[in-house]
Amino acid sequence: MGEFIDFLGNNLADFWTYTGFANATVGHLIMLVVGLFFIYLAIAKEFEPMLLIPIGFGILVGNIPFNMDAGLQVGIYEQGSVLNILYQGVTSGWYPPLIFLGIGAMTDFSALISNPKLMLIGAAAQFGIFGAYMIALAIGFDPMQAGAIGIIGGADGPTAIFLSSKLAPNLMGAIAVSAYSYMALVPVIQPPIMRLLTTKKERLIRMKPPRVVSHTEKVIFPIVGLLLTCFLVPSGLPLLGMLFFGNLLKESGVTRRLANTASGPLIDTITILLGLTVGASTQASEFLTVNSVLIFVLGALSFFIATASGVLFVKIFNLFLKKGNKINPLIGNAGVSAVPDSARISQIVGLEYDPTNYLLMHAMGPNVAGVIGSAIAAGILLGFLL
Repeated sequence: MGEFIDFLGNNLADFWTYTGFANATVGHLIMLVVGLFFIYLAIAKEFEPMLLIPIGFGILVGNIPFNMDAGLQVGIYEQGSVLNILYQGVTSGWYPPLIFLGIGAMTDFSALISNPKLMLIGAAAQFGIFGAYMIALAIGFDPMQAGAIGIIGGADGPTAIFLSSKLAPNLMGAIAVSAYSYMALVPVIQPPIMRLLTTKKERLIRMKPPRVVSHTEKVIFPIVGLLLTCFLVPSGLPLLGMLFFGNLLKESGVTRRLANTASGPLIDTITILLGLTVGASTQASEFLTVNSVLIFVLGALSFFIATASGVLFVKIFNLFLKKGNKINPLIGNAGVSAVPDSARISQIVGLEYDPTNYLLMHAMGPNVAGVIGSAIAAGILLGFLL
């Protein structure tokens, strides 16, 4: 009887060493709270639920404590584990181009085609990327890490993951979570900056209705866009190529099934896998570092700079435009590539001051230009840093 009790006691003691309760640290508990907070924001506040729920749940998955020496093959950083295999889509950089394929297949570039000067707003907003890059260099990050951190200012999660997987894989979890966090917080971050930098008179500017864009123009745009951007920045080809390919599938009119697949089931599947694995990569031992805190601070700065740059550029640009052609600076915030949320914010803030002034279609021009601009900026950084 005594031997049985000893045997049972030893087995229970061994079992305890495998449980999460025995292996939990303060770091794990902190990250579990962060994951629950992301899920709360997604459900209660409806902040980017399709991103924050997978990421938030992924944080929970990645921070279930377990005995690292037991060889359980369940952790995302354990070679051969299921999570590790799924995470290779992030580390190898093939999730982001597939996301861009879906974005291209669901995006209407008509607003940009009808008013090409709106492309300049999308370009101006990329100052956030290079501003954060210079600040990161100044505080001690090496050039490759600084480039990966700076891309957060583009408010483009797939681009941030793609670039950081090439330049700073060890910082990818913090960069990805930071980028998606600020994308989700667009409704909170951007409006105060927009109000601060504009006058009431500027907020009331009415823009001419965009002209009707022909089917031929819509078909030509992705072809010309691909050739122009990728001849200029060949290193951006994986993202830009897939973006314009997806758009051609949509606009050609003869590949509707392919476009529907790319913009529906495919992008949904990749979003689930990307969000879950990025969240799971935030294991407390890897994520809770001084560098992670600095990345979140720099990410916020880059986002502020990007939003302010877009708004201020429109104000300056208006000095050179005739009275009837002026641009409402409230669409300057849409130069960041958080599609379509930042364009919706332009609309919402504009309606606060004039309930009949609809800015959404105008804001979509710089918004989609921001998608192209952030991919070009990533290509530039990749080209001269690698």
